[in-house]
Amino acid sequence: MTSIVAKIGCTAQWLNEWVKKAEIDSGVRSGVPTEVAERLKALERENRELRQANEILRKASAYFAQAELDRRFKP
Repeated sequence: MTSIVAKIGCTAQWLNEWVKKAEIDSGVRSGVPTEVAERLKALERENRELRQANEILRKASAYFAQAELDRRFKP
């Protein structure tokens, strides 16, 4: 590993992590493949954005409902 690191100009830790990721992706080592991890990350991001949008809509709905009630009871 030391000779390879010197040839490609990276750290041993980086090369070791790269090898682990390649082994996981090829099924040699157990773990979450890169494709699955990226999909999960994208879904978590989408979920977070949808929760934020729902919160904004909930607040807007409450605001407009209150404004409608206020309008109805004013002479």
